[in-house]
Amino acid sequence: MYRRENQQQTEFESFHLSFGGKLRSDNRWVKLSKIVPWEQIEQSYAAQLNEDRGAPALSARIALGSLIIKEKLGLSDEETVEQIRENPYLQYFLGYEAYHDEQPFDPSMMVHFRKRLEAGIVNEINELVSAPHAGIEDEKSANDREEHSGGGGPARTEGS
Repeated sequence: MYRRENQQQTEFESFHLSFGGKLRSDNRWVKLSKIVPWEQIEQSYAAQLNEDRGAPALSARIALGSLIIKEKLGLSDEETVEQIRENPYLQYFLGYEAYHDEQPFDPSMMVHFRKRLEAGIVNEINELVSAPHAGIEDEKSANDREEHSGGGGPARTEGS
């Protein structure tokens, strides 16, 4: 079952942190959240799901966002869910309005997300939000480059 909800992004200034403070607008996840075409993804995702049967599905933003987090950081399904639980920037990226120190979903849901969001869709979205375009580099690329450069110093990026 799928119930489409309003997917308006909370402004980072309005994101509630129960322990005080505010999110920074220059954080890579805040920047990336503004680049991903969430509404287009939501439409494609919702079309695949039945509105009348089954348990309510998590939003397309949570599904795709979790897969992006997993790939960019090179994490396991379990570690992805734990990182989301611990990190208010990741929760903001997934469209949450406030920080919650609880598991957002069971790690086994990552399997369902991958099935619902075919590789072609994920690859297309990845191209739209790729590191050069978004000014964000994934951890795996940085580690690979460091290994190939001898790892003796900071990894160099294109143009530096």
